[in-house]
Amino acid sequence: MNMKTLTQRFVAVFGVLVVLGIMGGTLHAPAQAQQINPTAEAVTEDSLFEALRDDQMVAGRVSIPDELSSGLIKPGNASWADTHTSTVRILSILGVVGALVVLTGFYLIRGKIMVDSKLSGVRILRFTAVERFAHWLMAGSFIVLALTGLNLVLGRTMVLPWLGETAFSTISVWGKIAHNYVGWAFMLGLIMSFAVWISHNIPDKVDAEWVAKGGGLLKKGVHPPAKKFNAGQKVIFWSTTLGGAALSFTGFMMLFPALAGTQADWQFYQLIHGIVAAVLSFIIIAHIYIGSIGMEGAFDAMGTGEVDLNWAKEHHSLWVEEVQKGEAAQDGGPAKTPHPAE
Repeated sequence: MNMKTLTQRFVAVFGVLVVLGIMGGTLHAPAQAQQINPTAEAVTEDSLFEALRDDQMVAGRVSIPDELSSGLIKPGNASWADTHTSTVRILSILGVVGALVVLTGFYLIRGKIMVDSKLSGVRILRFTAVERFAHWLMAGSFIVLALTGLNLVLGRTMVLPWLGETAFSTISVWGKIAHNYVGWAFMLGLIMSFAVWISHNIPDKVDAEWVAKGGGLLKKGVHPPAKKFNAGQKVIFWSTTLGGAALSFTGFMMLFPALAGTQADWQFYQLIHGIVAAVLSFIIIAHIYIGSIGMEGAFDAMGTGEVDLNWAKEHHSLWVEEVQKGEAAQDGGPAKTPHPAE
């Protein structure tokens, strides 16, 4: 075999290999394209729904450090969504509507609680400026948080239909921002209120008598003795303190989900946040009622800080005695007479 013949055969074999290679690539191309084809919707949807049916993890992959973001649908999401749209929503409605119904009925039956001995026109200091600031900081921020929080839970079904998409979207966006930032003011007010009032809210035997007599709220002319805070106010204090602490902690975890742990932990915090907020809303609405239209002279305590002496004697008789004894001991003489109103 001479060189010319060898060269011809080599070229022929090389040509055959090139042709086979091209044909092979062409034959396999559809299979490779099918493997990564994003338009294969039927196969993709079947696999997704199969996983969803068994409450399994539906995940992909991401290029960011947060690996939890790779989960499109996570285990427990369906049950969490059901609880959020049923239990939390129902409790939120009951917390507000239930309180309004109960208080309206109470007002129609009992009426406004008046000062039986009539207003004396003599004033006594009940709350200092620091105490009132702590109260209004916490109260004002709670109202903002309650309204914006209710919009997050109920807005889409109860506000959107009559407000319209554009207005609802604007209110919801700004409401979410307000909710995130006003929460810090609520925490500050909660800490301040706890610091200035904890010493006056320790339960004692006097509270049992107050509870036994219904706090004097159910029957005219009944005035059980009480210190600076009666048993009902102590219930509100501890409900606000413990409930507010729970809201603060769970809210913090939702603001910084990287600290919350797993997705299941975050879902748990969200449910606790919603349930506690609903219960606390009921309690706070009752507190607002009795401190405003429900009782004569009550609003002055947090308005000017001074209350009528007869009001104080009927609702906080032991506290009045403590104040007058303290003033007498400080002055080294008889108790000072509270000053008349201007």
